[in-house]
Amino acid sequence: MTGISQASARAAAVEFVTDYAVSMDVKLQVYPARPRTLYPPTAFVDRIRETDTVLAGLTFQRTITVDVLIVHGLFDSNDAAIQKDAFVDGMYQWVIGREHTAGANSLIRIAGTEDLPDWVPEWIPPGEQRTYYATEITLEGFGTN
Repeated sequence: MTGISQASARAAAVEFVTDYAVSMDVKLQVYPARPRTLYPPTAFVDRIRETDTVLAGLTFQRTITVDVLIVHGLFDSNDAAIQKDAFVDGMYQWVIGREHTAGANSLIRIAGTEDLPDWVPEWIPPGEQRTYYATEITLEGFGTN
């Protein structure tokens, strides 16, 4: 296999978000999986999906999709919305100058982002759940085997 595995995609996603946060001096907790507790701002790998395509009947192209959640703050907070806008806009600008980080010549690339303005972590016990403003960043990686 060349290119990517699920483990390398997860590691690349964590490294990407961590490097961006450090470069922008954002105090962001970054986890490779869902944390037990949330103290925004927090980022973590939420899901990994994979599709395989047969190429020329002999090779499979793997497309691994990694969804990273960035939890900015409490729901419907203007501060959280401003923080989200600055984070996402800054991330795209940061990547433009660093194509090797999340672009065509890298292990992963940015495939899209989506606001989740009323996101609730379903794995946290109901009495401890809060509603947050979050962003889902979708990263993709490609490889063959």
